[in-house]
Amino acid sequence: MSETTTESAPVTAAPLPWLGYAFTAMGAALFSSKAIFIKLAYLEKSDAALMLALRMMMSLPFFLAVGLYALYLHRRAGRPYPSRRVVALACLNGFIGYYVAAYLDFAGLVFITAQLERLVLFTYPVFVMLLGWLFFKGRITLRGLIGAGITYSGLALIFSSGVSVDGWNAVIGTILVLGAALAFALYQLLAKNLISAMGSTLFTAIAMSSAGVASLVHYAITSHGVGPAVSSHYLMLVAGCAFFATVLPAFFINAGLGRITPQASSMISTLSPLVTIILAVIFLGEAFTFVDAIGTTLIVLGVGFYAWSDARAPKATTEG
Repeated sequence: MSETTTESAPVTAAPLPWLGYAFTAMGAALFSSKAIFIKLAYLEKSDAALMLALRMMMSLPFFLAVGLYALYLHRRAGRPYPSRRVVALACLNGFIGYYVAAYLDFAGLVFITAQLERLVLFTYPVFVMLLGWLFFKGRITLRGLIGAGITYSGLALIFSSGVSVDGWNAVIGTILVLGAALAFALYQLLAKNLISAMGSTLFTAIAMSSAGVASLVHYAITSHGVGPAVSSHYLMLVAGCAFFATVLPAFFINAGLGRITPQASSMISTLSPLVTIILAVIFLGEAFTFVDAIGTTLIVLGVGFYAWSDARAPKATTEG
């Protein structure tokens, strides 16, 4: 089969958008637990490369198995396999979205609280807007700018409070997690067409497998081939992070993205910081001050307003 034939027969997005909303909400809630597992593991050993490598090593068998099953379904249904070009792009996108973004995020968590990490990472829809405008012929609207202004005013409020308490740690951690948000925004923009071309299940398996291999290579280089010395409790936390905060939410999020728009996905994900805050207070004993409450409210409102207005824009154009 030629590559042209493969790419001319994209996988049609699944119907039932409400199912996409449900998948996205479930994925966002599960992803919210990631920082909790990581911070608990960091109490024993604060090593971002190690944590990421073990997390992806435990996740990799699931993604490989699901990927092989997805290929089997392609063959049984008589659909052509994805071209080498599409597979390579899926690998590259996984490297950006699940390796680069994840490593910067894990490294940031060494320096800042789980609550601040989630709120900083949650600003990625603003980067989606900016990158979409710069490189993907997207548009910047007045409502989008208002949403971005509200979002970053809330982040600035929480950040200033964090700097007064944690000093340079807050600065370093925030910069690292902002880099993760930027990388994940690029991933979101590139993922939609790839999911349409190969289906969400196969795309997720390929993207995550690519990121898993990159994470293992990274740790092998930085550790000079020396294996980690960690407790069984540490490994249990990594296993929880791998399955409940990596495998399940990755498939949920991409299954949702195959049914709804990236903007709608961003809007539904507004529940993510709230879940992280609740978990961080319960399991990590992190403080949640009045300033944090105001800043969190502004961030959630700003991102929600941007996603809502962006999702309504095509309708308004059509109706006009």
